Amino acid sequence: MNESPKNLDQYLENVKSGKTRFENAFQSVSRMILGQDDTTEKVTVNGKTTYDFKVFRQGKKHIIGMYDEINSIVSYVKDASEGGSSREMAFVLVGEPGNGKTFFVDYLCALYRDFLSQEENKRYTFRFKIPQELKSYGKIREIESQTFEDPMVLLMNLSETKGENKEYFAKLGFDDKQIEKFYENYRPLGACSDYILRDLKNLTGGDVKKIKELIEVVPVPISDAMGTVTGKYPAKDKITSSAVDLLGEESIQRLLHITDPGNPYKFDIRRGALARVAGGGIHFSDEIFRNKKDLVQVYLGVIQNRTIEIDGFKWPIDTLIIATSNSTVFNKFLTEEEEAPIVDRCRICYVGHNTSYKLQQELTRYAIGGRLKTTLTKKNLHEDPNLGYAASMGVVLSRLPRTDKLTPIEMMKLAAGETAGEKSIKTLAEVIDSLTYEADVTKRFGQKGLGQRSLGRAIQKLMETSETNEGQCMFAKDIFKALEQVVLDYVPDQTDREKYFKDIKIAKGLYRERIMTEIFNAYMDEPYAIKKDVINYVNMIIGIDAENLGPDRVWKYKDPQTKELKAIKIDEKFINSVEERLGLRTREQKDTFRTSIRKIYGQKISIEPEYDFMDNLELVKAVTDVKLKSDIAGAGSLVGALANRTNEENQQLYDRMVKTMLGKLGYCKTCAEKTVEYFCTQEDDT
Repeated sequence: MNESPKNLDQYLENVKSGKTRFENAFQSVSRMILGQDDTTEKVTVNGKTTYDFKVFRQGKKHIIGMYDEINSIVSYVKDASEGGSSREMAFVLVGEPGNGKTFFVDYLCALYRDFLSQEENKRYTFRFKIPQELKSYGKIREIESQTFEDPMVLLMNLSETKGENKEYFAKLGFDDKQIEKFYENYRPLGACSDYILRDLKNLTGGDVKKIKELIEVVPVPISDAMGTVTGKYPAKDKITSSAVDLLGEESIQRLLHITDPGNPYKFDIRRGALARVAGGGIHFSDEIFRNKKDLVQVYLGVIQNRTIEIDGFKWPIDTLIIATSNSTVFNKFLTEEEEAPIVDRCRICYVGHNTSYKLQQELTRYAIGGRLKTTLTKKNLHEDPNLGYAASMGVVLSRLPRTDKLTPIEMMKLAAGETAGEKSIKTLAEVIDSLTYEADVTKRFGQKGLGQRSLGRAIQKLMETSETNEGQCMFAKDIFKALEQVVLDYVPDQTDREKYFKDIKIAKGLYRERIMTEIFNAYMDEPYAIKKDVINYVNMIIGIDAENLGPDRVWKYKDPQTKELKAIKIDEKFINSVEERLGLRTREQKDTFRTSIRKIYGQKISIEPEYDFMDNLELVKAVTDVKLKSDIAGAGSLVGALANRTNEENQQLYDRMVKTMLGKLGYCKTCAEKTVEYFCTQEDDT
């Protein structure tokens, strides 16, 4: 471990050797995100290529999705670190409640604290040792830089002129290129540091060696609780909020010691949130536009000038300012034309809800929680294996806008990177592009819908029901009722409520289709039975026209996953049955469908060997229906067999399937029986 520098000479030696870095907040954050090799990768999101940054995907509870938002802040920070106009702006995340704005900023701040805790990234400041001869400071004998200024800032202001200071660096062995790089981040000393330095100069007669002996280098403390390095200022009501909370105020305790009324150290600016992050930190203003107007005006000055100013005294700060705002509050703020200057100084990033149901299942896990759940009577609470899927479908569909070009299910599948029949990802990209021109931001893609908090409320409602507690299981189907109750209780707009109810109904239909697959897997006593049959259909229509197909109708092919040679018998009766279930009657319709499947196979398998066509819901449903009908034709139907268990054979079938669901599919007795019961009804049948 490197030893922390204790004085200015040791600090300069560390800077020269590269053990310590002198850089501004934007450069530090940019290096944290982009500093290592292999930190970025290209991903395709909604039909467009973008970048993903691995630093945001670390840890047990990391950021899910938010690709556009992450790209925006990375671009903003990078531009600011290179001296662009972004360094004079604040980055403001605007969006509906519950879409991850605050979580995103908190995560970034936590990353930054961890980054600065590493020895090579530590930040340092300085402390003045006040000699007894300086009577005007009373009993105050040590004064630390109130804004955690870097020792290099002090050294760049040690002499009266920049030329003299540059000569001083040159004498210490720094070359012109290094010196110029230092001065790219030059800023004047804060008022109190400048005042104290002048007192020390007068006392020592300007002897640099003696002045340096009175200055101690100390590490900048990193504390989330104290708000140092990363600090949060939440909007308060108009009575309790004050500029003091941001800027600080005159300290009565210091006035008891300081005899010179012109000494700016009489102001305790660390009483405010900004000074504590002024040494290369991140200031997070939560719901910035909820603050009263005079506080917003304070922010305007701070953002534009990057200074804390009290009674004419100035303290330059080095701070990345990030804020959040509710979209409704922001729109109201925009209507007040006299407030335009503050918005002009903000880089606005509209944060949408997550629209990928696959990613939403990870977010749903966050909402459910990772710890073992118990009932109100302290008994273990089981989670239906379909709960994450059902809940994710319910909320994601509510976030998708209506359009004539795509059905909600097609849009949902394309947004998750899946195929949607003949509809391509380009269609989704066109829809998204056309919606970006909507003046009303809430009409843009993913900007409106049930957020993560609404999902959390629905899960809470599910857990508090008597059915859940008595059955000791969170049954997936019950989440839809809970979501509907959340819509009734928390969505005031009638039009929005009607849309969300329709979306939840569509989600119920998708859940119904998933249950069909689950029941078939249980019937076959195989967790992936339906997947195998879907893949068999795909391989059959690829091999049906193969030249090497013999009279026994057996086709040999290489498995794209295992690379092994396999054989499959072409069953035309099965193929035709599946296609009839899909509504394909004529030869032309069947050929068109087969061509589309072959095309998807060719595009997907080369880059994704594990692809299994299970996202093609229509095909999965058709295969499931065919297998269910053919495999138990003697019993009439599986529904009849499971619903009418008066004879021993049907009861044995039921018991065997429930046993499979318990042992192989992750169900408990409650959700297994309820799922079978639901399957036997016509409810939500699509």
